[in-house]
Amino acid sequence: MALRLVADFDLGKDVLPWLRAQRAVSEASGAGSGGADVLENDYESLRVLNVERNGNIIYTYKDDKGNVVFGLYDCQTRQNELLYTFEKDLQVFSCSVNSERTLLAASLVQSTKEGKRNELQPGSKCLTLLVEIHPVNNVKVLKAVDSYIWVQFLYPHIESHPLPENHLLLISEEKYIEQFRIHVAQEDGNRVVIKNSGHLPRDRIAEDFVWAQWDMSEQRLYYIDLKKSRSILKCIQFYADESYNLMFEVPLDISLSNSGFKLVNFGCDYHQYRDKFSKHLTLCVFTNHTGSLCVCYSPKCASWGQITYSVFYIHKGHSKTFTTSLENVGSHMTKGITFLNLDYYVAVYLPGHFFHLLNVQHPDLICHNLFLTGNNEMIDMLPHCPLQSLSGSLVLDCCSGKLYRALLSQSSLLQLLQNTCLDCEKMAALHCALYCGQGAQFLEAQWRQRADLNTNRVLSDFLKIIQWISENVSACHSFDLIQEFIIASSYWSVYSETSNMDKLLPHSSVLTWNTEIPGITLVTEDIALPLMKVLSFKGYWEKLNSNLEYVKYAKPHFHYNNSVVRREWHNLISEEKTGKRRSAAYVRNILDNAVKVISNLEARNLGPRLTPLLQEEDSHQRLLMGLMVSELKDHFLRHLQGVEKKKIEQMVLDYISKLLDLICHIVETNWRKHNLHSWVLHFNSRGSAAEFAVFHIMTRILEATNSLFLPLPPGFHTLHTILGVQCLPLHNLLHCIDSGVLLLTETAVIRLMKDLDNTEKNEKLKFSIIVRLPPLIGQKICRLWDHPMSSNIISRNHVTRLLQNYKKQPRNSMINKSSFSVEFLPLNYFIEILTDIESSNQALYPFEGHDNVDAEFVEEAALKHTAMLLGL
Repeated sequence: MALRLVADFDLGKDVLPWLRAQRAVSEASGAGSGGADVLENDYESLRVLNVERNGNIIYTYKDDKGNVVFGLYDCQTRQNELLYTFEKDLQVFSCSVNSERTLLAASLVQSTKEGKRNELQPGSKCLTLLVEIHPVNNVKVLKAVDSYIWVQFLYPHIESHPLPENHLLLISEEKYIEQFRIHVAQEDGNRVVIKNSGHLPRDRIAEDFVWAQWDMSEQRLYYIDLKKSRSILKCIQFYADESYNLMFEVPLDISLSNSGFKLVNFGCDYHQYRDKFSKHLTLCVFTNHTGSLCVCYSPKCASWGQITYSVFYIHKGHSKTFTTSLENVGSHMTKGITFLNLDYYVAVYLPGHFFHLLNVQHPDLICHNLFLTGNNEMIDMLPHCPLQSLSGSLVLDCCSGKLYRALLSQSSLLQLLQNTCLDCEKMAALHCALYCGQGAQFLEAQWRQRADLNTNRVLSDFLKIIQWISENVSACHSFDLIQEFIIASSYWSVYSETSNMDKLLPHSSVLTWNTEIPGITLVTEDIALPLMKVLSFKGYWEKLNSNLEYVKYAKPHFHYNNSVVRREWHNLISEEKTGKRRSAAYVRNILDNAVKVISNLEARNLGPRLTPLLQEEDSHQRLLMGLMVSELKDHFLRHLQGVEKKKIEQMVLDYISKLLDLICHIVETNWRKHNLHSWVLHFNSRGSAAEFAVFHIMTRILEATNSLFLPLPPGFHTLHTILGVQCLPLHNLLHCIDSGVLLLTETAVIRLMKDLDNTEKNEKLKFSIIVRLPPLIGQKICRLWDHPMSSNIISRNHVTRLLQNYKKQPRNSMINKSSFSVEFLPLNYFIEILTDIESSNQALYPFEGHDNVDAEFVEEAALKHTAMLLGL
């Protein structure tokens, strides 16, 4: 399954054996069973009550006498601890313990047994108690009311020292929230007692609300109150210094007026799971460290024919409402939608029917969301019981008493990528899999040869992605797989360096997606942005505020593109061809940028490469590389306020070097897959099927990067051309050169001239190559080829160069026929002119190098060429 649930805690495995061991010790000592007496059939009474911020789990069970026992499982030490025992037959529905484990708060109702009526009817009377448990001491009644009360201690900081004051939230079914301030003091050593227990100070935090959610990890309280039938979402942030602030309020277009009272994540509420889950609305708020704020909402289900749910991307300023029709509506009728927070993603899960993975950071295009229906066998691998999403990626199954860590499975996503036929699912699965592996970071793990088994497993999955893309480059019709892989992997390799990377760098090569996703319909609407209630922001709130500012003012998007680089690069190449270049300092600075990129790339790659990339000077690619460094650096400087210039420069070098490394790695992976070796680079035989396969994938890489105008590693064009010469017939080879698919580099052509002999076939190939070379490179190559055809080209170029600036001068001398071997006056006259020009040039510029081309050589070449044309 794309979603993998890894059990962090299991009542049956982590608690029950300990309780049985306690019982055995108690019986052996003759003390009786006591609170540790847990019989086989008492397992049903063992259940989780709450998960605190530090990960500790509070659970309860009833002993053989019906007494209520509270226990705590320490997630760090993996040890259990008995907290307290109530020697009454009570029903607990809310409990919390402070971080020092000295105070226990619990809300209870007295249960009834058949045929017997107690003074406390179930649900009619609620007792909220505060207990001193270090050691067991006084019990104070905080509330005794006719409504339910939920309790939750605040945890100012996980590692904080014991505080003189503890803060306890009480959430009443009568729609108010209070905060009790409890002063404690140590007496007689470790004895902790409540000071002034007769009157505990309290604050009214909120009132008249209909829904509330607790974020244990970030110590935030979300709640909704109704103002003129409008649902207003508010958030209170509690701080380590014992203060709190109302952070924002935002209207939501949802109807809660008739939904009743509902709480989320205030412990494990078994009452809501006893009712038919499908009849209740589902509403929860999810955040992550990048400053996202999502409200997930599913209204009461009116019909089981279809399901509707909405996600309000508050940090993006819009909402999306999804509607899907259900198959097999007769099954799992009592289950409802579950929303799970997976950090960068939100999962929407309806047991037995569908699984929808929503991209939180980039929700604009539906193709970045993965939607799997009940027809997919992976759907049934998730639990069919209701799941409660806690902070982070923790998921609590209240029915089984298991606490899971929800993770996306890269191997399962790769399997889906290989098996699905839909482009939208390929796109979503590719992005999810790259997110799991964090892109090119795993390339670094390979080069550094880490021995960590988990890293190697994930790296293996990453290499499988490269191999699958190489084998299926034409599998997608809606987008280019190589482009998407390069852009998405490069993005994931650096996105964590700053929270604004998702705004400044492209995460996808696809800008629009108009194709519908089978099985689901979508409506997108703009929503109101939150009204922030504080003036200064830190941490998450600073990032959220930055996202909101971006939505307000950043249109069009800030995503970097290479359009400026494309224009400037073409200008520099044109200037090079015409012999004109702007200042040497400007070009030197650009080439220095490229040197830094190559050095940064080589410093990361400690392992040897089989492919000869990054081993030659490719001036055109270095110009492109250096220009991209310059433009991307300017882009970051404009939009990353408060970031040091040196850090920005390093971020740019990292991004471009990782991008180049990805291209190298695709070529290297295919090279190794087909068992190619260095002898492949010699022109001693025709190309094999393996060489043609590598040539084909390099051609597709070239097409992908040309479209995005991304640089290629120096040496790429040389290797590509050598493989092309070996694998393609001459007419196909020349067509590829003329159309720009193959770029002739000086290194490749020199090797061609040296390695191939002068057979008739090879002469035709060499001549066809030479006439297609740029003039400067062509002149150099001709001098390396000892052949009459090469001499002819040299002489033509020499004459052309001599006559470019020729001005006819009056002549007083007659032609000396005796100095020439032929009686052809036009040729003789032409030779005389060339001789005069050469003599004049030598007199004017005596220290300039000579071409080793004289008039007699030109005469001889001209006669040979004429004879060839006449067929003599």
